[in-house]
Amino acid sequence: MENKDVNWTKVWAKKYNILDTYQNEVDTDKYSNEINRLLESIEKEYRYNKEDSMLVLKDILYHTYLNNVG
Repeated sequence: MENKDVNWTKVWAKKYNILDTYQNEVDTDKYSNEINRLLESIEKEYRYNKEDSMLVLKDILYHTYLNNVG
């Protein structure tokens, strides 16, 4: 099985139950649209490709998380 064929939400849901339920509670379109806006902004402003933009945004999210849990 290739990495892209793995349902990572299901894999991580074994450890974090919220990943099994949030889709029924959270307005995911609202947040998805905002994430897409941020990705497009990074692509345009820094001339990064889509993958690099996603990695940058993911890293920013991770560091923001770390700054808020401590």
